[in-house]
Amino acid sequence: MVFLPQQVIAKKRDGNKLSGEEIRRFIDGFTKGEVSDAQAAAFAMAIYFQQMDIEERIDLTMAMRDSGDVLDWSNLSGPVVDKHSTGGVGDNVSLMLAPILAACDVYVPMISGRGLGHTGGTLDKFDAIPGYCTVPDNELFSSTVANVGCAIIGQTDNLAPADRALYALRDVTATVENISLITASILSKKLAAGLDVLILDVKSGSGAFMKTLDDARGLAKSLVKVANGAGMKTAAIITDMNQPLASAAGNALEMRNAVDFLTGKARDKRLEIVTIELAAQTLLLAKKVSDIASGRKAASAVLQSGHALERFAKMVSALGGPDNFVEKMDNYLETAPISRDVFLEQSGKVSSIDTTKLGMAVVALGGGRTLPTQKIDLRVGFDNLAMIGADVNSSHPVACIHARDEASLQEAKTRLNEAYNINGPLLENPIIIEEIGA
Repeated sequence: MVFLPQQVIAKKRDGNKLSGEEIRRFIDGFTKGEVSDAQAAAFAMAIYFQQMDIEERIDLTMAMRDSGDVLDWSNLSGPVVDKHSTGGVGDNVSLMLAPILAACDVYVPMISGRGLGHTGGTLDKFDAIPGYCTVPDNELFSSTVANVGCAIIGQTDNLAPADRALYALRDVTATVENISLITASILSKKLAAGLDVLILDVKSGSGAFMKTLDDARGLAKSLVKVANGAGMKTAAIITDMNQPLASAAGNALEMRNAVDFLTGKARDKRLEIVTIELAAQTLLLAKKVSDIASGRKAASAVLQSGHALERFAKMVSALGGPDNFVEKMDNYLETAPISRDVFLEQSGKVSSIDTTKLGMAVVALGGGRTLPTQKIDLRVGFDNLAMIGADVNSSHPVACIHARDEASLQEAKTRLNEAYNINGPLLENPIIIEEIGA
């Protein structure tokens, strides 16, 4: 029987459930150019208003996974794992988590993205390392994962191409913010990566895409149910994003923060709690430990011993970065022309932070994108950021701004003043809010 995409659109528009075959044929037709962009956009809009149930979400996820290559890691001797974060400010967890997990004898082919809106991107942080290749060929990617245990790279053209094309349409048709579509978008790429285990870090708060706990919980539950339904063992933690995770925000600055974390020179406490918890949950899902306490102990041990640092250094070198990057980081990470402490107009205790405004201050400095193809300044951003509960006054700055010129510095300073609230009711939340098991 001839397939008519408009019938699928109408069926979902009217609130009816789609069959797996209907979803598969629609996505297959879209990938091959037999379903038009207009029809795909209408399909997304129908889902936006009518949602999909869990079974439909699984079918959509699997159809988008199968639109391109599915990686095969059967040559490896251990479980293949990864992590996904829904994005935040100062969220450089991946830079430490991947080598920590590799040092715990699991394999981490981590396929990451670039900055989106006010949130930073893992690949942009690695662009700060001279020579590091974020888009290696399959041979280099596979050999790095096999020999080092981890490789952090970007999505290839042949990995879930239907998701990339559909997301581009959603981005310009106001259909991004939908749990059914978000779930399929995230998980199709992770399933195409050939993972055994996935851990999710779903953010909630002023710097998250999901501002409320109910929205974050809804997304986390959808992701966990669909991923497990598709055969990938998955769990999630919901974490607080009402303030930056690290004390740095900006690409080279977050890379420096991560290396200091791995060497033990400096470790932001909130960042350490989230990183160790994600590692422990992953090791438990991968059956490398028998309980969560053992997972935390194993992750902390490889961090303290320097074995995680060794894996990080080997990964950087294997993917084209300097062999001595860790030892000579200051020689390789570029610095902004202007570096200046910023003091708020009001003195007192930091009571809350509009973390999205803080992230947009990094964008205003040139450290984020206003257009998808825009070249960003990897040097700029903030470090020594004051957290909730800190005292700020004429002697204690709220941050140090790293800027390319005086104009952008003044713009960022104004935005920083708007982002920080002083002497109000203290907005203190636990960093790990909730766990959602497999």
